[in-house]
Amino acid sequence: MDHRAESLRYGRPVRPPPAARRVVAVAVAALAAAGCDLPGFGAPDPKSEQGESIFSLWQGFFVVAICVGLLVWGLLIFVMLRYRRRDEQIPHQNPYNIPVEILYTVAPIVLVGVLFGFSVAAENDVTELDPDPVAHVDVIGFQWSWQFVYTDDDITITGEPGEGPEMVLPVGEPVQLRLVSADVNHSFWVPDFLSKRDLIPGVDNEITVTPTETGEYVGRCAEFCGLDHWRMNYTVRVVSADDYEAWLDDQPRGGEAVAVDESEDTAGSGGAAAGDGPGGPTGGGGT
Repeated sequence: MDHRAESLRYGRPVRPPPAARRVVAVAVAALAAAGCDLPGFGAPDPKSEQGESIFSLWQGFFVVAICVGLLVWGLLIFVMLRYRRRDEQIPHQNPYNIPVEILYTVAPIVLVGVLFGFSVAAENDVTELDPDPVAHVDVIGFQWSWQFVYTDDDITITGEPGEGPEMVLPVGEPVQLRLVSADVNHSFWVPDFLSKRDLIPGVDNEITVTPTETGEYVGRCAEFCGLDHWRMNYTVRVVSADDYEAWLDDQPRGGEAVAVDESEDTAGSGGAAAGDGPGGPTGGGGT
């Protein structure tokens, strides 16, 4: 064998073979063709418009990860097969390849930049407040339950530790939630909505929720807030517009509101206001 020819053959720049390029192209084309019916990759189907933005972002990240994984594994397999050791001859050594180095430096930066752009767009969709919601609800978290105050209709629904309240929302209509903590940090989380937001003393947090499907969904506090954190559950029932109006008509007006300190001094209280629920202590004050 002509060792010089063999050395030159090993010294050529590495290029994916046509077969490897075809594998990647077919995989990308298949994923693109199934764009309207991609799997959830472990995420539940979203039940809110805001959740749909997060769900699409999640799917996009997975598709990109799959494509990058196929490319990397394809290149690794190609190199192992194409440049495997055949004899004792040492291949030609090339200390650098400027075009390739520029490519593998710029490509990840561009990819991360694109993913970052889509992430910002999804975040803006989720955090944008609807200018004309059909209802305003104050969501007050306290150790260890919740209170929902429909401020437009003077309706107050208060839960007890282990017996969470029920929030009723109309399907397909935006509702603005004002998230308030009466004591320590809490977090409003409905898993089927695919988003959550913290309730922080002294911090004004508001979100818009637009449910897309009727049904009953479990909500939880997603921020450890003390001894009985696990008891801070509630439900969200999404109904038709007519059923929502009927529900409003059936609810008693008024109700005792949870005492809330709007200052920032309570942010690190760690349970000092634990017993300030309506009607007296709510499951004990100390943690």
